[in-house]
Amino acid sequence: MPPSPLFPRLSPTPPPPLRARARGVGALPSTGRRRPALLAVIRAKGKDEASFTDRILDYIEGGPKLRRWYGAPDLLPKDGGAEDEEEDSPDIVEPRDAVLVTDGDSEIGQMVILALILKRARIKALVKDKRSTEEAFGTYVECMVGDMEDKSFTKKALKGVRAVISPANDGFFSAPIDLKGVEHIVLLSQLPVYRNSGGLQAIMNSKLKKLAERDEEVVLSSGIPSTIIRTGSLQSTPGGERGFDFTKGVAAKGRISKEDAATICVEALDGIPRKTLIFEVANGDEKVADWKAWLVEQIKRDEEVQ
Repeated sequence: MPPSPLFPRLSPTPPPPLRARARGVGALPSTGRRRPALLAVIRAKGKDEASFTDRILDYIEGGPKLRRWYGAPDLLPKDGGAEDEEEDSPDIVEPRDAVLVTDGDSEIGQMVILALILKRARIKALVKDKRSTEEAFGTYVECMVGDMEDKSFTKKALKGVRAVISPANDGFFSAPIDLKGVEHIVLLSQLPVYRNSGGLQAIMNSKLKKLAERDEEVVLSSGIPSTIIRTGSLQSTPGGERGFDFTKGVAAKGRISKEDAATICVEALDGIPRKTLIFEVANGDEKVADWKAWLVEQIKRDEEVQ
């Protein structure tokens, strides 16, 4: 039996894809939102088979009809009056149930957001271009734009956050951030790739290498349960087509689809270690049917070694 795709279909089963219907009679009107940049690199596997990205965009772009279908909130008025009042009210206690995605503008950051939408997670994302991200994802994501050196901004960004996913070495942890209350950090690290590069590539990666080293250092010393995923070189190729290789040292020379890496980041939320779980991964031949069970086994082995 072939392995199940990394990105499962939405549940309950959605109506026929709007993308296919749009080519014929009876297509629903477009909401006019701009699609995420990652569409440029993900394609459907067959002529009549919708890719994961097409399915999730049907979900996002379907307007009120699909929002009611999936139980998602309706769009708020553009002036956001009520929302602004809630943010400014000191009496409101926000539940700590959100996942904060750093570098939400990046291709892999958007893939992480899409995978979180499938899991019906409450999502906050740090972005540079708030308008384009809101046009792409609507009210499924709370976009945050600001300076991480600004304590008032970081406090607002981390309000209600239970977990942080950092899918890129964007310097998020380089700022003096108060992570009090965060229950889990998931860091996708390219440190082995940067350390293994040579010549001109090593010069180009020197800044990223320092950021990656700083990220890991801060995460390891934070005292917060953390999962550090050291991946091979990230590739703009479709995910779910290959298995994985978790051999020690594979990250330095191996490669992995960005979509697969994004999937692992989100799946890692279901396996919280007592301290820190670190593992390497690249695409290979090993299949993972149940990520939660796999993570529990890795955490168990890691604790036995310690």
